Amino acid sequence: MDLCLVIKQRLQDLGLEQRDLAVAANVTESYISQLLTRKKMPPASDRTDIYDKMAKFLKLPAGKLAEMAGLQRKEELKRNLGEPPAPLLKEVRELILRKCAPDKEKQVRAIFEKQPFGELERLVTQKLLDVVKRVAKEELGSENWLQLVARLVGRSYEQMRVIVLEFLDTDVFSVSVEDCDSFLDPLIESWDMDLSTFAMEVVLNRRLAPGYPKKFEFVEKEADRPSEEPAFKRFLRDRFLSGDAIEEEIEFLKRLRFNGKRPTPLYYYRELQNLRDPLHFRNASGSSMRNSSGGPK
Repeated sequence: MDLCLVIKQRLQDLGLEQRDLAVAANVTESYISQLLTRKKMPPASDRTDIYDKMAKFLKLPAGKLAEMAGLQRKEELKRNLGEPPAPLLKEVRELILRKCAPDKEKQVRAIFEKQPFGELERLVTQKLLDVVKRVAKEELGSENWLQLVARLVGRSYEQMRVIVLEFLDTDVFSVSVEDCDSFLDPLIESWDMDLSTFAMEVVLNRRLAPGYPKKFEFVEKEADRPSEEPAFKRFLRDRFLSGDAIEEEIEFLKRLRFNGKRPTPLYYYRELQNLRDPLHFRNASGSSMRNSSGGPK
């Protein structure tokens, strides 16, 4: 079922207007209008209470609107994936550079200009977005916080709720000037990065986001080694089974994986014998390893 059609039909059945729904959902009438005309993508259901408020007002089963919104979002995202990403707007880049630590700003600017919308610019922008979106999501249910931010950016409470919903759907490819004016600029005091390790620190406006600076590090490390099978350990302890297995053979047996099945120590013994049996392997010429008389070596 179509989200927009269902909402329109319920409004008609109940003799209500879009402005009534906007009041019930604590958003602007303009936002409701754009949702119902598909000019705005429905917000993700896990980031907002708008569907609960609308469903209650329209006397619909709980979760129905959220489910339909999720399906519509998937279709929209599929279509958008085929479109090439646009570079950051000039105003967005300038804000990010202005918030950069003074001793790094010149160096970072040079990298941004040499590699427009390159890896570093995308990394920094995405991380700043992630930090601010986390704050916005946590505070979405706080009327006091929304009122405070609304006053700072010259918006009404209802407008601010709409802006937050749209901002939570923003990514590095779609960040707008309005996102900067409403969130990135007022919430971020500064950011710094160690360009050799890409460790990043973000300092937030304590009035809007109390707490310690957020630190992020990008450290290369080896993947965790999978744990050994219990039967493999018993196989190694049993000298009758493991015998004179050499290091290369043990390493080979250790790497075997079974997709949920549990082998026995005897399995490893047989696998070891198979590994040593020349009939199971071919030499470089592709023929089986046999001696001159035709029998196995």
